[in-house]
Amino acid sequence: MSTAPDPRRCPLCGQPNDCAMQRQRDTGEPQPPCWCTTVRFERVVLERIPTEARRLACVCRACATAATPAPPSA
Repeated sequence: MSTAPDPRRCPLCGQPNDCAMQRQRDTGEPQPPCWCTTVRFERVVLERIPTEARRLACVCRACATAATPAPPSA
């Protein structure tokens, strides 16, 4: 028997994902745009999300940016 993923926790590491959209659903209070709207999610990160959590729980900033390549240095 599996349980539904917690939409407030990252499905990769289990830490809080700080999702503004979920916070707005929980509280009914308008939130500023979520941090995730300014981050590019690499395919490798998205592929690691367990099937049962896809589209149900957001990845946290740390997991989202861990796989992002650093910009080339000049």
